[in-house]
Amino acid sequence: MPVSEEIKKYTLNAEEEKKWILREYRSLLTLLRPRTKKQNKQNLRRAFEIAVEAHKDTRRKSGEPYILHPIAVAKIVVEEIGLGVRSSIASLLHDTVEDTDITLEDIKQEFGNEIANIIDGLTKISHVEETQNTTQQAENFRKVLLTLVDDPRVVLIKIADRLHNMRTMQSMKREKQLKISGETSYIYAPLAHRLGLYEIHSELLDLSLRYTEPEVFQEISQKLKDSQRERDKFIRDFIRPIKQLLDAEGFDVEVYGRSKSINSIYNKIKNKGVSFEEVYDLFAIRIIVNSPPETEISDCWRIYAILGSLYRTGQGRLRDWLTEPKGNGYKALHNTFIAPSGKFVEVQIRSKYMNEIAEKGIAAHWKYKEGIDSKPQKEADKKSTESKLEDFIVHIKDMLKNLDSNSIEGIQDIKRDLFKEEMYVYTPKGDMRVLAVGATALDFAFDIHSDIGRRCIGAKVNYKLVPISQVLKNGDQIEIITSSKQKPHEDWMQFVVTGKARSRIRYYLKEEKRKIAEDGKYALEKKLKVLNIPNTTQYVQEIATHFKLNSPLDLHYAIAVEAISVDEFKNFKLVNDKIKFFDDKKAASLKELSKEIELSKQFPGKGYELVLFGENSNQIKYKLANCCNPISGDDVFGFVTSSEGLKIHRTSCPNAHGLMANYGHRIVKAKWAGNKSLSFLTALKITGLDDVGIINKITNVISGDLKINMRSMSIESMDGIFEGTVTVFVQDKDQLNELCHRLESLDGIQKVARLQVDED
Repeated sequence: MPVSEEIKKYTLNAEEEKKWILREYRSLLTLLRPRTKKQNKQNLRRAFEIAVEAHKDTRRKSGEPYILHPIAVAKIVVEEIGLGVRSSIASLLHDTVEDTDITLEDIKQEFGNEIANIIDGLTKISHVEETQNTTQQAENFRKVLLTLVDDPRVVLIKIADRLHNMRTMQSMKREKQLKISGETSYIYAPLAHRLGLYEIHSELLDLSLRYTEPEVFQEISQKLKDSQRERDKFIRDFIRPIKQLLDAEGFDVEVYGRSKSINSIYNKIKNKGVSFEEVYDLFAIRIIVNSPPETEISDCWRIYAILGSLYRTGQGRLRDWLTEPKGNGYKALHNTFIAPSGKFVEVQIRSKYMNEIAEKGIAAHWKYKEGIDSKPQKEADKKSTESKLEDFIVHIKDMLKNLDSNSIEGIQDIKRDLFKEEMYVYTPKGDMRVLAVGATALDFAFDIHSDIGRRCIGAKVNYKLVPISQVLKNGDQIEIITSSKQKPHEDWMQFVVTGKARSRIRYYLKEEKRKIAEDGKYALEKKLKVLNIPNTTQYVQEIATHFKLNSPLDLHYAIAVEAISVDEFKNFKLVNDKIKFFDDKKAASLKELSKEIELSKQFPGKGYELVLFGENSNQIKYKLANCCNPISGDDVFGFVTSSEGLKIHRTSCPNAHGLMANYGHRIVKAKWAGNKSLSFLTALKITGLDDVGIINKITNVISGDLKINMRSMSIESMDGIFEGTVTVFVQDKDQLNELCHRLESLDGIQKVARLQVDED
């Protein structure tokens, strides 16, 4: 279902448009005025003129002149990310090479290599042949990430570009909205978070939720609006004594409250199984102290002590990112305090400079490239922060460098690293390493060096011998034990969590596979010579495809380990430059597979909308995805698979964002026809107090009151609490909501929720 908001019809004439464009450009100049030199101003004007001319015949879906988009991106880059003139020039020109007749050489001659290289990084790869291992979207993600090492501004401008697109997506088609939202939440939002752009990260996730689950977004938005007055009063009452005490102590501070993002609130509701009213930390209090570099850390701790004299602290909730900043340079003290009313309140304490890092992230350290003055820092802090950022950048470079041909796996590995919380562990010499929460001793070994990871046979954690699969805890000290005889194993992939470890293990396994495959390659060459079939990559790939293998390497390996016998090749013949397999049964199967794959590539056409009736619709067969079990009334989309035809997923499906991000071109807009004669299988999770007759109450509501067919029920109880799963057949979402409401109103029932599944 589209986002429920009215799209205004575009009515401006040419003269009004010209004034609008000039007004937006002048507002960009105003933002840049403190840092613009005469030569920079001339270059900026030239970039603006080139962009206006290049995009003069292009309009956005809303009807607006396209040039307004690059201007808006430049303004985000300056105002919200904190970059300067050269980044603004690149932002104004970022779509010219991709969408117009202007070439990179033109940009280079006009503005030099630096701007041209940024534009090159921002220009999408025009065509990538899709395989099981890669898509055009994945290759473009890979290209953008690779630019991080040379110039992080490419990624920062790309994030600004995505933010403006997300803010102005109302006029796009539904399938396009889903594709862009999926990409955003899957890769761009976590990347913004990892680069320290926390405000932009939150907004990107909120905007993604707005389009993928509009009902949820509108419901939480409305509840936040309804509770705004009460929340503001609580914040004022909580802040007043803090401000008075800090003023009396001579601190120059700014104290204010900020609401948590809608997406953050939704995640708490989902993950903790609570209602909106039960989410206690709907907002956070920030205390920003204006202190010189030499006292900012001690001032934060003094403020923390003063807060402790006013309010009790929540035990075990202190987060000290002053002593050990996050990997992206973020510094602050976080703790939860308890108000007199008993409410828990999160408080964040940081200096003005720390706040700049929190707001601008990596861009705050990139200012020297733009010639922008910023607040000086202590040399030790500067080196520490830049070292952490460089480590992260090199880490991504190392992962991408070792991807081989599988871009999708690489993006998944990077996403895994971007999303994970950090913990701090130590080498035997006391050197600190930052790893993802849940990392194992083997992850640590690969983080130290790839060769140490490859030869790891065990570890000592806090002087105690442990296996390589041992999950590490914050503060652990680890010593790795190695052996020259050790080799990576396939099962290592089951317990490593960091992208670096996963990519290196995959690389070593593939290298080992190549060695074994040499024997199979030699046997295949001999057999093809006998059959008079040229030993070319094309023909070997055709044979591999026949055996449902991904690559010639897989075929060589299968022959080497005798999973495929070369005797089976006697039925292969070369006919009209094509490999034919003369076995009726297998040939028919292959023909059917090819037909199905070809069909999946052909339908549906651009702008197609699938209307879902039940078993069939528009004479195109489809299946309901088992990962999310959509029912009539759910917000859904179609996904064209390569082997199972069309599958219908909920937009809230745990796999949805990955599908949209990596295979956006296969997304099909879909909606229900409202057929009440069909039934859909779905499951509910019910929790409550274990009491006599509770099962009878549940079944009476389902089968007796609502006349809903029940397929199964399982109940487990422990210490007076029960948890059960009920699978039922419902007609649509309205009937399911009515069932949940009726069950929750029963005495003893605490929570009824539609059952979700884990992400694949």
